[in-house]
Amino acid sequence: MSEQPIKVMVVDDHPMWRDAVARDLAESGLDVVATAGDGEQAVRRAKAAAPDVLVLDLNLPLKPGVQVCKELVGANPKLRVLVLSASGEHADVLEAVKSGATGYLLKSASTEELIDAVRRTAVGDPVFTPGLAGLVLGEYRRLASEPAPSTPDEPKAPQLTDRETEVLRLVAKGLSYKQIAERLVISHRTVQNHVQNTLGKLQLHNRVELVRYAIERGLDDE
Repeated sequence: MSEQPIKVMVVDDHPMWRDAVARDLAESGLDVVATAGDGEQAVRRAKAAAPDVLVLDLNLPLKPGVQVCKELVGANPKLRVLVLSASGEHADVLEAVKSGATGYLLKSASTEELIDAVRRTAVGDPVFTPGLAGLVLGEYRRLASEPAPSTPDEPKAPQLTDRETEVLRLVAKGLSYKQIAERLVISHRTVQNHVQNTLGKLQLHNRVELVRYAIERGLDDE
């Protein structure tokens, strides 16, 4: 049996751009299950259509894209969000990632780059326009350098397997799942499973929190 096509939803307030993106994705074999033109509509339709990947503009009427991302990922941590924006401003990129976006692509990207980014986002790979990945990793490190708020009676940290720790260390170094799989000579799916298991054990929600956890413990320097 063939795998089910990736379900995608496109959110942008410019109808011609939105329709063109949806058409390109559909022609590539992706399943475009919904589109939306404003933030409130995006939240309603995404909850009904249950896409695997949300291709999201940030500059939306009624509700900004970062708020849409925060609400939908908060309600469904398995949802992957690929921001597709005209803005390459560092503040916009970081705010999107902190809100739960998996990747960030500029609208100047080619159709082929967009399609590849959607497919990679669907399996959890962080996808960024060249130059932005280093910015995000730098922000991870800055956040990790800040003292974490103390909590009384903090429970003992859960035990990770040697392989989970190894994968976590490579995630903290900024490697993609594909790069990790090649380095450890395991499948892409196995890397995904280790990351999901680690997120569950640590009670974290996304890669942003996972990288911060790893850097706070110095795993990126080992």
